[in-house]
Amino acid sequence: MSDSTQQSVLFPSLCAKPVHITFDEPEMTSDGGALLLKAVDDRLGLSAALADVIVDPRDPSKVRHTVADLLRQRIFGLALGYPDANDVARIGVDPIFRMLLGRDPVGGEALASQSTISRFENSATRCDLFRMGEIIADSVIDYHRSRLRRRRVRRITIDLDPTDAATYGEQQLSFFNGHYGHHCYLPLLGFVTFNDEPEQYLYAAVLRSGRASARVGAIGLLRNTIRRLREAFPKAKIRVRLDGGFAGPEMFEFLEQQDVEYLVAMGKNAVLGRRCARLMGTARRLSRERGTSVALFGETLYAARSWKKIKRRVIYKAEVTRYADRDARDNPRFVVTNLKYTPANLYKVYRMRGESENRIKELLDGLAIDRMSCTSFKANQVRVMMSAAAYVVMQALRCRMSCTKIGRKQVGTLRLMLLKIAGKVRSSVRRIVISLAQNHPWREQWLMAARAWGAVVT
Repeated sequence: MSDSTQQSVLFPSLCAKPVHITFDEPEMTSDGGALLLKAVDDRLGLSAALADVIVDPRDPSKVRHTVADLLRQRIFGLALGYPDANDVARIGVDPIFRMLLGRDPVGGEALASQSTISRFENSATRCDLFRMGEIIADSVIDYHRSRLRRRRVRRITIDLDPTDAATYGEQQLSFFNGHYGHHCYLPLLGFVTFNDEPEQYLYAAVLRSGRASARVGAIGLLRNTIRRLREAFPKAKIRVRLDGGFAGPEMFEFLEQQDVEYLVAMGKNAVLGRRCARLMGTARRLSRERGTSVALFGETLYAARSWKKIKRRVIYKAEVTRYADRDARDNPRFVVTNLKYTPANLYKVYRMRGESENRIKELLDGLAIDRMSCTSFKANQVRVMMSAAAYVVMQALRCRMSCTKIGRKQVGTLRLMLLKIAGKVRSSVRRIVISLAQNHPWREQWLMAARAWGAVVT
């Protein structure tokens, strides 16, 4: 129903004729392309599987919005750029959002209110959260097992990376972290890469306190991940890449017990500094002679005191960085590994884990994984799970477009190109018609994505 009190605006001299603008089309939407999200989610079965493992404590006779509806409202809302529970005031009667929840776009019930969403987020138990994490991991692995069934998966690479999520209130387990310089949480994110594909796929997002070390929860997460991957891809080699925060005797012993390939960064110490001193000297001399940055590579066998006299291979990069208007700076790096390639090639493989930083930026900037304003730690973990689920859907959508120009676009750009399309929704007894903007710049890409996710050309 249109708002009869809505005023129009007038630009009297902006164009050749006076321009009147009104917001008076209740059946129009700015998210006309969003039906793609429902197509992806239905194929993955993600929201349905998540709903199945969450115990609903409400009286069934008084439930208006099911757990599945609440999950979809949050997941699709995040994917479309509505990260807050109170955004329902903007999208509550949007016809496309009604369709995304399986309701009639014109006369269907409005979305759940902010208070209902907040109660849902705060009702999750530890068991709910654990099972939700398992469902997200299984959905990602099952999807890629199906996608790659006709190709040989030789190697799967696991990357774990912590990040900071700044907090500004009285959130449980939010502490001041001296490294980041503010109060925060420290979510641990897990990604998998298949063969030599450029994309790293999110499969885990675990919220941790603001003082948690990088290692907290890492071994348990890796153990479950390796087991799941070996069940799904029994012939694939598993490789693990970790930054220096994860290095420690327990981690190395675990990785060797699991019989996986590993590359784990390690901080500089006095012994390793002496081992690479000669190569550092050569790098300094070459950098002075050439006037550019220089990196040389070497290796050594090393056993830290806590390693029970077990010597492991450590490759090192002796680098001197030199930039205009700056003094030259030593930048030695060390990586512990059980692989047998040359040091230069191994360091190149290790550096590829830096791509996960781009995935984290997408999660932060595009899907608000750091938007954790609930007081309860568990409620904030629910929010992290919802952002992770939204990212899984967006990555699957992008994966089907990998051979096109938009196959490597960031989430925000993908949203603009494929989802944020002006459209008018009309519903009749026989069918629903969505009329999208005829001159949408990425019309062909949208049609290609629609066909890839089950649409039929008419």
